[in-house]
Amino acid sequence: MTHPDSWKKKFEELRVCVIIPTYNNAPKLAGVISETALYTDQIIVVNDGSTDETEAIIRSFPLIKHISYAKNTGKGWAIRKGFELAGNLGYEVAITIDSDGQHSAKDLPAFIRKIELEPAAIIIGARNMNQDTVPKKSSFGHRFSNFWFRVETGIRAPDTQSGFRSYPLAGLKEIRFFTRKYEFEIEVLVRAAWKKIKIDSIPISVYYAPEEERISHFRPFLDFTRISILNTVLVFISFLFIKPRDFFAGIFQKKKWKAFIRDFLFNSFQSDGIKAFSLALGAFIGILPIWGFQLVLAIFLAILLKLNKPLVIIAANISIPPMIPLIVFLSYKMGAFWMHGNAVDLRLSGAITRETAKLNLQQYLVGSVTLAIVTGAVLGLFAYMLLKYFGRKTGSVT
Repeated sequence: MTHPDSWKKKFEELRVCVIIPTYNNAPKLAGVISETALYTDQIIVVNDGSTDETEAIIRSFPLIKHISYAKNTGKGWAIRKGFELAGNLGYEVAITIDSDGQHSAKDLPAFIRKIELEPAAIIIGARNMNQDTVPKKSSFGHRFSNFWFRVETGIRAPDTQSGFRSYPLAGLKEIRFFTRKYEFEIEVLVRAAWKKIKIDSIPISVYYAPEEERISHFRPFLDFTRISILNTVLVFISFLFIKPRDFFAGIFQKKKWKAFIRDFLFNSFQSDGIKAFSLALGAFIGILPIWGFQLVLAIFLAILLKLNKPLVIIAANISIPPMIPLIVFLSYKMGAFWMHGNAVDLRLSGAITRETAKLNLQQYLVGSVTLAIVTGAVLGLFAYMLLKYFGRKTGSVT
């Protein structure tokens, strides 16, 4: 299917539109609209408060739909307004393409083919970032964004900064977005992934104009600061809520306990040493005096060290509320060994809380680290011996 009219028919049948957000890109905009119109008439242009000839250019294409507003708000807001209009017009999928000429409308058929297979997925047009013409700041931002997206979602995506994407409008309708500028393109990917919307990609071509012809409204300091703040917030939400939610949902809703134990304790894709170390590290972190942050650190290190994440999380929960009095008591007892004559004598009772630690902070801190090391070592050694024993009985090799 190569005839332009055939592609136009496909856009209509699949209820797909193309959204072109633009701000002061008049020299390139007409070319982008004209090239896009070769493949579809379902075009929405969002004029994000341009002060150049953008409005006149848009009106020279009477068949396209458009939104214009006086104040420049940001690319994210323009895309969101485009989504809103597209939904009201009955479209099911929206493809966004930048107005600076970086993307080629020749890749639109590739999006349509992919949408036919995965209409409910977000499809990213992945650029070839190894070209000599790619600006250094774009190359750095590309790697930076991909790294944090993987930390926040666990998904390895090839190009999380590409603005050439297709979005399933129904899947995004229930998400209340907060960002309005460039960082929106990060927020939408991460929060869609948290909603279990599939993130996929296709290769696309990309053109970087010579520096003297390049039009960019990205402000390195301000916009990079916004993106960094957003990633910080998303990382905290991911480690404090999303990852624990998904972990426990996987245990209680999708698997039986017997299957869980089989998969994560007796599977063969990880060695007994990795499993034992995962338990040891989880217990160590769970006892450390960093109340409220044990789980965050445990998940982070489990990902960083490629350990058995469920086992690390289970062991890190040794510091659940009923265990706190015992942990504080044993920490004081361990700390007394190092304090000699300055040790505080503490008795085990239900009155022991975190506040009790203030009686002698030094004794508690030293003792809790000692207890964490001892508990982690004992649990890790015991788990390793137990796994070896059951491995011999079942005849498995790890």
